[in-house]
Amino acid sequence: MRVGIGHDTHRLRLGGPLRLGGIDIPHDHETIGHSDADPLLHAVTDALLGAAALGDIGQMFPDADPANRGRDSAEMLAAALEAVSALGWEIVNIDCIVFLQRPKLLTHRLSIRQRLADILRVDLERIGLQAKTGEGIGSIGREEAVAAQCVALLGMRD
Repeated sequence: MRVGIGHDTHRLRLGGPLRLGGIDIPHDHETIGHSDADPLLHAVTDALLGAAALGDIGQMFPDADPANRGRDSAEMLAAALEAVSALGWEIVNIDCIVFLQRPKLLTHRLSIRQRLADILRVDLERIGLQAKTGEGIGSIGREEAVAAQCVALLGMRD
């Protein structure tokens, strides 16, 4: 068994929609970043790569590479999954937390979990997702940023 931890933070700006977990959520803010700036998919990617000792998303998809400008984070996650799978690892489960003042994610939770399950080719029950606000404190609370954390548990295929 292997455990990996992923974290990502992106600044927010006026505009929308908000790209999170591979889906577009109607909102008056959007993330800023080199790729499509999806902090949840980036955190999951780092958790998988970390668990397999394959580095991180920045090594696999450097932001200095123009080919990664605007890149779909689902493609990056799928490539990380392929690299992890090539070593014989499979996902046991992942558990994620999104830190975002608003919008509330409860109505989008199932859609995000399903999108993650589809990208990762696992059953929905293997995907955990929680959301926390910043309680008005710090960059999350002031709606300047969104952050995500993920823990991934990998097991060796039989």
